[in-house]
Amino acid sequence: MGGSAGTGVGTGSLLVVSAHAGDFVWRAGGAIALAAARGDRATVVCLSYGERGESARAWREGRDLDEIKALRRAEAEAAAAELGADVLFLDAGDYPLVETTGLVDRLVRVYRETEPTVVLTHTLADPYNGDHPAAARMALQARVLAQAVGYDAPGEPLGAPPVFFFEPHQPEQCDFKPDVLLDITPAFEAKRKAMERLPAQRHMWDYYTSLATRRGVQLKRNAGPNLGLESGTLAEAYMRLYPQTTRELA
Repeated sequence: MGGSAGTGVGTGSLLVVSAHAGDFVWRAGGAIALAAARGDRATVVCLSYGERGESARAWREGRDLDEIKALRRAEAEAAAAELGADVLFLDAGDYPLVETTGLVDRLVRVYRETEPTVVLTHTLADPYNGDHPAAARMALQARVLAQAVGYDAPGEPLGAPPVFFFEPHQPEQCDFKPDVLLDITPAFEAKRKAMERLPAQRHMWDYYTSLATRRGVQLKRNAGPNLGLESGTLAEAYMRLYPQTTRELA
């Protein structure tokens, strides 16, 4: 998950499985922008638009369900464009996001098509929002099924891409103990622009800007004194699910 913003042709493929239309921006926008900047493919799957539970402002304005879905889709498309990602909408509904074999199968097909080298999704625990762990469980089940040679879906069997859980809104309540701090300093301008494409959740803009600052302080503290990090380093926190494989400890 390391890297720096720049241009070029990458060989990686980042897949982000997001419960709602805004989650990928707040929690993983920096990682997405970094991947796109180095030329990797970045694909976001929004399982729902967040139309029922994360669009309070639109409901209070008197909009109906179809209008809100269209609004949230347009916002997420604009945000993804700022980050350099493709975005897919499965329109599975939210509050609750119901886990089904059909929805998992659709995710399997996304895995086979995008062949991710890295997967980002929600934590498996979140007492404030059941849609988030539901999305994570389906993302993980689909990853396993996509690896099965005999699973009936187009494309080649998947390898074993690492999975990182992005930071939930209240990490202390979600069993979230970050073991990866990603320097998103060169990508934060893109992330902030993407956040501002989501006026339905304007209250999140400053929260996630502040969080990036705090995680940046932690990144510098854990990086050692001689890396030449900027004084204004910004970061995102992640928790790795599967073991790192390496021939060199670092």
